Amino acid sequence: MDHPFKDEVQKVRPNKHSVHPLILNRWSPRSMTGEELTESELIPLFEAARWAPSSYNNQPWRFLYARKNTASWPLFFNLMIEFNQGWTKNAGALVLVISGKNFEHNNKPCRTHSFDAGAAWMALALEGAGRGLVVHGMEGFDYEKARKDLNIPDDYQVEALVAIGKRAPASKLPEELQKREIPSPRKEAEEIAMEGSFKKKTKANAA
Repeated sequence: MDHPFKDEVQKVRPNKHSVHPLILNRWSPRSMTGEELTESELIPLFEAARWAPSSYNNQPWRFLYARKNTASWPLFFNLMIEFNQGWTKNAGALVLVISGKNFEHNNKPCRTHSFDAGAAWMALALEGAGRGLVVHGMEGFDYEKARKDLNIPDDYQVEALVAIGKRAPASKLPEELQKREIPSPRKEAEEIAMEGSFKKKTKANAA
């Protein structure tokens, strides 16, 4: 089955190395309809995240969420900076990603807790995009307010906030954001991967 975002992605993301379409076609739109998301629409995304890899299978990620038009919604919405509130007001759900800093089996520090939570977030994002949903992560919110207002213990780290919703045309966004409602390109593989020791890439030595 074709990926819902395939046609618009093909215009700006050539598939040079036969990457799986599920990965290549995922991107982060902002325009959403404002419709509510049901539990049955949202839970499969968490189910996908559940199967992410983690050190010692510790699964340090946790997802706190609020669906549109529920009592929890203002708690999450009011964490964000004004710019993000301007477009997330049309999301169907807001999800806060946190991760446990310690292993559960011995309570010793887990140095990969954020790394592992990132893997879970990616699985969630891929599943959502594959279902035609907007899944947009962000850091533009008050991390300390999130910790306080959502009763997050000190041994959990606040990682990121995610807006999820049903896709809408770009015209639903403010004019300045409509121009940005396109899939973004990426650095070339050769710029981010290097054999052997670290080498800082510059325009001079990249030629």
